[in-house]
Amino acid sequence: MLAPETLVRHELAGLRVRVVDAAHEGYVGIEGTVVDETTNTLLIGTDGDSGVMQVQKAGTSFEFALPGDDDGEAETSYVVVEGERLVARPARRTELTGDSKWR
Repeated sequence: MLAPETLVRHELAGLRVRVVDAAHEGYVGIEGTVVDETTNTLLIGTDGDSGVMQVQKAGTSFEFALPGDDDGEAETSYVVVEGERLVARPARRTELTGDSKWR
């Protein structure tokens, strides 16, 4: 289950995200949906005319919106994650076994 405590272990594509702080001032305020992810970047499909923005993970703080349950009993929750915690190949970061530091 997707929870604030386990967010860094999950697939990020499809989640709503907003850049809350960044070493590059131009990144702050970018928001939309994660459409893809590489080792060092998130590709965010923006709500405006910008299309898809590529944002460096390192040096950036992201606020993710975690959807509530389908029953409507749990509300959307928000969690801020330092991008350094996400720097890894997505498949490696989400694996559950092996010598991953993400266990």
